[in-house]
Amino acid sequence: MSEISGKVGEDTNVCSTYLKNLITLGIVQKELPYGEKASKRAIYFIDDNMFRFWYRFVPENASLISRGAADLVYQRIEPHLSDYMGKVFEEICKQYLWRLLLSGKSPIEFTSLGRWWGNDPIHKRQAEIDIMGEQDKNTALFGECKWTNEKVDLGVLDTLIERSILFAYQKKHFFLFSKSGFTKGCAEKAKEMGSVSLI
Repeated sequence: MSEISGKVGEDTNVCSTYLKNLITLGIVQKELPYGEKASKRAIYFIDDNMFRFWYRFVPENASLISRGAADLVYQRIEPHLSDYMGKVFEEICKQYLWRLLLSGKSPIEFTSLGRWWGNDPIHKRQAEIDIMGEQDKNTALFGECKWTNEKVDLGVLDTLIERSILFAYQKKHFFLFSKSGFTKGCAEKAKEMGSVSLI
């Protein structure tokens, strides 16, 4: 909240009121690291994809749009679409997992899904996990979503496994979601482990 307040040059109480209204309207969402009920690490993001797209691309191209230069505007937007789609793709992956659960085909019967970020004391740096879902104190799923034109390699799976060690679950299932597929090495390790789904 203080970071937002400083950026817009308003008092935190004023920002808090506006954010509460935007959350009520479904435009903004407050997110906490998965598993935390209250945290100073809360972040706010634009939840409505139309608003996210508009404020990311339209204002800076308004003059060109008003003159009907659609092709030129697209040329300017296109290199940044993959970056924009990353967050959208994460949401699609969560929807996939919910559908899998509701159809009775999920290897983990989670009760909620979310993103986790925090300190990695092993590597002494910040870490992030795109999707987490807990079934019980011993069982959870971990997911990574990659919206890139390259195939997801073994390093992505290894990193996800490493980050899952930060949690004390005994039974873990891993999901890798990729726009462009997976390398042979990644597919072979996933098959060997048996607790990895490549989507």
